[in-house]
Amino acid sequence: MRRICLGVLVAIFSPASGSPAFGLAGQTPDDPSVRVMGFGDFNYRVSELDGPEGFRMGQMVGHVIADIDDRLTFFSEVSLTGKDTGYSVEVERAMVRYDFGDELKISVGRFHTPIGYWNAAFHHGSWLQTSVARPEMIKFGSRFVPTHFVGVIAEGRLPTSRLGLGYKVGIGNGRGANIARAGDAGDVNGRRAFVARVQSRPISIVGLEVGATFYSDRLLAPDGNEANERIYSLHAALERGAPEFIAEYAHVSHDPVTGSGDFPGSDAYYIQFGYRLSESYWSLKPYVRIEQVVVPAAAYVFGPLGLNYDGVVAGVRYDPGVYLALRLEYRYEQFEGLDPTHSVYAQASFVLAGS
Repeated sequence: MRRICLGVLVAIFSPASGSPAFGLAGQTPDDPSVRVMGFGDFNYRVSELDGPEGFRMGQMVGHVIADIDDRLTFFSEVSLTGKDTGYSVEVERAMVRYDFGDELKISVGRFHTPIGYWNAAFHHGSWLQTSVARPEMIKFGSRFVPTHFVGVIAEGRLPTSRLGLGYKVGIGNGRGANIARAGDAGDVNGRRAFVARVQSRPISIVGLEVGATFYSDRLLAPDGNEANERIYSLHAALERGAPEFIAEYAHVSHDPVTGSGDFPGSDAYYIQFGYRLSESYWSLKPYVRIEQVVVPAAAYVFGPLGLNYDGVVAGVRYDPGVYLALRLEYRYEQFEGLDPTHSVYAQASFVLAGS
C-alpha cells in the first residue's frame, strides 16, 4: 500500500513528470493548477561528538508546483532549518521547465546538481530516504561534491526500447567563494561549470539504475588562486524495498591554473543496503551503510580542509502509516584529526500532501 501511495505522490508532485497535472476543483483543463507538499522531521541525538544532545528540530520543507500549461511547469522547494540562534530559510530549488517531449525538457533555475544517484533521487525531506541523513560525501553543505547548481539543464530519454537510456546536460555557475555553496548571485570567476550525466534503467530489471556523471568547473581555491576542478562519478541503485541497494563513487581532482605540480585526487564512496521485511513485518526496514572519504594531505584545494572520513551506519526504519516514518540509527564515525565516535539518533519524519 505504501509503495502505491508513494508512486502516486511522485507522479503528482514531481517536477520531472511529463503527464498532465490534476486540476483543482472548479478549474477547466486550460487553467493553471497549483499543488503543495510538505515534509518535516524531529530528532533525538546522543553522541560522543561535540555539540548539543537531546531533542532537536529537524528541517521543514515546502514544495510548490505550478502547471502553467501542458508544457510549462514551475517548481520550488524552500526549507526552514533550526539553528542555535533561530531558524534559517533557504531556497533549495526553484526552476521553470518547458517540455518539448520525452526526448527534451529544458529547465532554468536552481537545482540539486545531477552528480551520481542520491543527490538527484532524494531531495530535502528525510521521509524520502531510508536513513536518517545523507552520506557524508553528498550531505547538504558538502565541500566534496557541489550539491546545488544554478543554471540551465536539458534532460530527456534517448530513443531506446530496452536499455531505458536517459541524460542530463547542464551549464551554469560553479561553486561560490564558499565552495560549499552554489554561485547563486553569479559565477565568482566568469568560468561556467558543466555537468553531463547518463543513466540506464533497463526494463528487464525493475528498479535498477546505473549511470555515470562528469562535472567540470574553475573554482577559487582557499589560497586565493584559481583551480580546475574535475569530478567523475559512477553509481548503481536497485530500489525495490526488498532489497534496496545503492552504491556511489566519486573522484575529484584539482589543479592550479597557474604554477606547476602533480597533485593527487580525492575519492569517496558509500554502499547502502536495506531490506523491507515481508508479511506481518513489512513495515520494518533494517539497513546498513559503509562510507569513506579519502583526501591526500597533498591534494590541492581539499588537502587543508580536513575532509577525511570513515563511517558505518546501521539502523531500522518503521513505517506505522503511509506518511510517517520512525527511525532508530547507530553511527560509528571517524572524522579527520578526531578519535572514533559513537552516536545514536532517533527520528520521526512525515510528509503532508496538499492540493
